[in-house]
Amino acid sequence: MTKLYLVGTGPGDKDLIAPKAMAAVLASSDLVAYGLYLALLGSVCDGKTHHDLPLGEEIGRARLALNLAASGKTTALVSSGDIGIYAMATLVFELLDQQLQGKERHPEWLDVDIEVVPGISAMQAGASRVGAMLGHDFCTISLSDLLTPWQTIEKRLHACGAGDFVVSFYNPRSKKRDWQINTAQDILLQYRPQDTPVLLGRQLTRDDENITITTLAKLHSDDVDMFTLVSVGNSESRHIVNGAKEWIYTPRGYSKKL
Repeated sequence: MTKLYLVGTGPGDKDLIAPKAMAAVLASSDLVAYGLYLALLGSVCDGKTHHDLPLGEEIGRARLALNLAASGKTTALVSSGDIGIYAMATLVFELLDQQLQGKERHPEWLDVDIEVVPGISAMQAGASRVGAMLGHDFCTISLSDLLTPWQTIEKRLHACGAGDFVVSFYNPRSKKRDWQINTAQDILLQYRPQDTPVLLGRQLTRDDENITITTLAKLHSDDVDMFTLVSVGNSESRHIVNGAKEWIYTPRGYSKKL
């Protein structure tokens, strides 16, 4: 049976790539990815056939990976972060589902042995940079309305606010979308204090990483771009300062036992 690895390579720092992810890449003859993800892996990709499809070609990437694996080539479909979180793994399984429903004409895909190899997500990397922001219940919401109607996103924002979840926003802004993060801010301010701590993590774990700690009241789209993770604390999240060191943590209730 031919093999397809769905590999998450983490936020960017090579030291944060799981050994199993590295082994999957090494075991593959063909690598399918957006080119930047392979560049971040470096020399481990040498000697392998690269199939670099640009952003916006996600369906093409998933189809190509399945076709390569079905043809007998050990293949790795590579994504940054965790490939199962807002990434390519779900699209591969959606295509398989379509095949099982008779909506695709690739029965050979069903013979491919698929292994998902997880990676560290941006929200985990960001939280680690400032302490323990995800210490209690949390959720993630993508603010991109390219695939999800804004009405659905807005409903989830209100649910997040009412449930008092720490929330990490993926896709908070792009060149054509600059208003969603400000609308998300307005909604959350209906449920939690203005001084709720907010993490802005740009290019997390990479050479040009930038970490900013601000508040929900001061959050603005001008400080965010497509490379930024935005994490907003809940009503109990704390921003503490010790000299030059700053931390955010979200308590779980241990103070009752201290």
